[in-house]
Amino acid sequence: MFTGIVEELGEVVAVETLTDASRFRLRGPVVTEGAKHGDSIAVNGVCLTVVETAEGEFTADVMAETLKRSSLGALEKGSRVNLERPMALGGRLGGHLVQGHVDGTGTIAERTPGEHWEIVKVALPDGLARYVVEKGSITVDGVSLTVVEAGDDYFTISLIPTTLDLTTLGIKQVGDPVNLEVDVLAKYVERLLGEDSDGGAR
Repeated sequence: MFTGIVEELGEVVAVETLTDASRFRLRGPVVTEGAKHGDSIAVNGVCLTVVETAEGEFTADVMAETLKRSSLGALEKGSRVNLERPMALGGRLGGHLVQGHVDGTGTIAERTPGEHWEIVKVALPDGLARYVVEKGSITVDGVSLTVVEAGDDYFTISLIPTTLDLTTLGIKQVGDPVNLEVDVLAKYVERLLGEDSDGGAR
């Protein structure tokens, strides 16, 4: 479980393409401190399992299912990534409860700079708009954010200088894909109410 508070802006050191998967080597001195085989680290909001660590770097295997559902397949050597270790029980919950299970990929549609912040509009993939509400929480490339406006096929977020400086959201361009994870509580409520993905009764 994560909180969506990015600890470090890391970098892809190498990508090995396998038959039905990929192996990534990533640099992240902060998140690898004390990390060992089998630990979890979120990469752009995707929970990955550490295979091995060495001198501030770690490797992780990414299955075909993860490559299909997220934007990790577009990463290449030199790509910057948001990194976060799992939350520690008993620690402060700085963002919101994040599983690291990507629900889909959106696209940066617009960027509107302000004097002290920037408004970013993100186009939603089909099926996710019903989980996005004004003032609710959403995770964008692993960053816990508050929704400013929730449209039928988009949402907007307001990014403060810290977020722009310390995460990949500061360098994403219009047209770039982003990983999205909606609030898992909304999905549980939908399931308990007996509605299917089209809003009809089960």
